[in-house]
Amino acid sequence: MAAEEIKGGLIARETASEFYESQTHRIWRRFLHHRLAVAGGCVILVLFLSTIFAALISPHDPLDLDTQRRFIAPFTDSNYLLGTDEMGRGTLTRLIYGGRISLIVGVTAMFATIVTGMIIGLLSGYYGGRVDNILMRFTDTMLCFPQVFLLLVLAAFITPTVISIALIIGFTSWMEVARIIRAQIQYIKEQDFVQASYALGASGFRIMFRELLPNAMAPVLVSATLNVANAVLMESYISFLGYGIQPPLASWGNMLTDAQAYFDLAPWLAILPGMMITLTVMSFNFLGDGLRDALDPRLRMSTG
Repeated sequence: MAAEEIKGGLIARETASEFYESQTHRIWRRFLHHRLAVAGGCVILVLFLSTIFAALISPHDPLDLDTQRRFIAPFTDSNYLLGTDEMGRGTLTRLIYGGRISLIVGVTAMFATIVTGMIIGLLSGYYGGRVDNILMRFTDTMLCFPQVFLLLVLAAFITPTVISIALIIGFTSWMEVARIIRAQIQYIKEQDFVQASYALGASGFRIMFRELLPNAMAPVLVSATLNVANAVLMESYISFLGYGIQPPLASWGNMLTDAQAYFDLAPWLAILPGMMITLTVMSFNFLGDGLRDALDPRLRMSTG
């Protein structure tokens, strides 16, 4: 009897392993079928690699000034492929290092957004009742204030650094994630496997973090990619208005700020960082669309 039970357990484990492998294969196949998502993922990979290895691929130091070489146009000087700015700094170098700052802000803000939204949504959806009412009314109150207004107010009173700007963006962007998680938790906690955990005497902590949260992660992954794109845009907004990343550090947002006074003389100083912001945001949005289609089998397979 013991041997038969062991054999049955091994068969069940192998079956479960094969099921998860087949699920992973189907998800990966659906994602690869979404051509725009694959293209977006490749662009994001290139952006991250270029910022990680910026010191190796950048032709100049981002803080080097050469006032004798101001406003060199793109593709007219082999030493400055994308030209120079009003201080004689290489535009390509500034774009690479500015991308590093913008992506650090985007990823850090995304983690702050996801963690805050998950905690509030999980507690609200699991406990319900008074806890749910309090947390959701707080969420509704936060949604009443325009995000840009909250960003500007907080940035005016906090010393602007890369981390502080990222956390400000993250802690003013969690509301939609909290609502998504709450809805998922309310649905999942009524499922049979969760009710079985209750019947077996599992603690609330175990049910929340071992049963409910892992099964609610699919929309969170999609939301994470979209939140990076949103954070990059928000950083650009507040840097453009002078409350974000401060010189001499470069970000795509403050490069736009510096370029506005010279648009007639050197339009590439505004066009190039604007193109990088657009490309990055589009790529993250395409990646989010692909993840949504891949992780939700109810949606038709997108052909990009």
